[in-house]
Amino acid sequence: MGTFLYTIFISLYVAGIKLLSCWNAKADLWIKGRKTFPAVTFSKELDTKIIWMHCASLGEFEQGRPVIEHLKKLYPAVKIVLTFFSPSGYEVQKNYTGADAVFYLPIDSKANADKMIAAINPSLVLWVKYEYWFYYLQAFKQQNIPVLLVSGIFRNSQPFFKWYGASWKRMLPFFTHFFVQDKASEILLAGIGIDENITVSGDTRFDRVIEIAEQFEHIPLIQEFCGDSKIIVAGSTWEDDEAELIHYVKANPAIKFIIAPHEIEAENLKDVKKEFVGSVFYSELLTTTQSTANVLIIDNVGMLSRLYCYADITYVGGGFGDDGVHNVLEAAVYGKPVLYGPEFEKFVEAIELTKCGGGISIDSALDLEEVLTRLWDDETLLQITGEAAKNYVHNNAGASKKITAFIQEKRLLIS
Repeated sequence: MGTFLYTIFISLYVAGIKLLSCWNAKADLWIKGRKTFPAVTFSKELDTKIIWMHCASLGEFEQGRPVIEHLKKLYPAVKIVLTFFSPSGYEVQKNYTGADAVFYLPIDSKANADKMIAAINPSLVLWVKYEYWFYYLQAFKQQNIPVLLVSGIFRNSQPFFKWYGASWKRMLPFFTHFFVQDKASEILLAGIGIDENITVSGDTRFDRVIEIAEQFEHIPLIQEFCGDSKIIVAGSTWEDDEAELIHYVKANPAIKFIIAPHEIEAENLKDVKKEFVGSVFYSELLTTTQSTANVLIIDNVGMLSRLYCYADITYVGGGFGDDGVHNVLEAAVYGKPVLYGPEFEKFVEAIELTKCGGGISIDSALDLEEVLTRLWDDETLLQITGEAAKNYVHNNAGASKKITAFIQEKRLLIS
């Protein structure tokens, strides 16, 4: 696929999103957010250093966040511009105080790339995990702006490593340096001729979840709901995950459950509440003086990473869908056993968590019941599993420091 076909692909992609926006709220936000071209709102003195960090969505932001926050401490005068591809990231973090400006990334085109770079004038660009946009990356290279891939992960299934992936491979030399999560990614890149400027740094998400855990503050209503009961926190759940949980919830009224659905649109929340009879929304607790419910449904965004702390056992959703399990590290960092569905082979952290004994994959409601019974009946096993999860997270910390050390060593933010 040459640049002509790439441009056609982008045009068709945008047309598809516009069509979808007629009935899909996220697609509508995606279109509306790009109607006005971003305007940089801070002064550009000659000595101002600007870091532009781009993330696909919220998960990638959490990976890049410890890097820019560490850099801000090292270089207090630096300015941060943050862009998102997805509404899932932008809508949650549009008021992030660690950035001087937050935008949607305009559609990839030569004109937009040139215009964006002229507006931001970045000294350094951080591209998080993935998001390979040809014209932006090409423009960085042409204008000698260093661009680092942060927490990159490469798999054999990606277009770079296929017979039809020539155009994708063309983008890789545009990067100044690759910070990849694992050795397998380094080997795959070497196999297509990218064998320099690569550091196996690990995943910056380890640093982020440790930071969140260390800064933990109680949520009074959650603390009151939990009381002295046994607690299971199920985060980022989809319909398939909830289907696996329903019978166990009904059969165990003495256990309290906190369920944080991945999708919090009103219609989905209504369906989840109907599934778990007698449940209560978190927003209802704000106006209810007393609740006898044993199931609490979280109907907001931004609380999940703290909720796992209240659990005796955690469950992370997504593992019964094609896209796979969500962020298991958010749960593991608190030293609690982490359960998830069978689809986790794309996620090295879930694979390694399973190997070290901190994570347990279940493949059915019956399997879930057997695993939970085993953990409840054996306090030592419960503790050992939780400690294995926590140790795995802490043993893999440090990726952010490797990246910031490189930036310091190469003097990328010093004139």
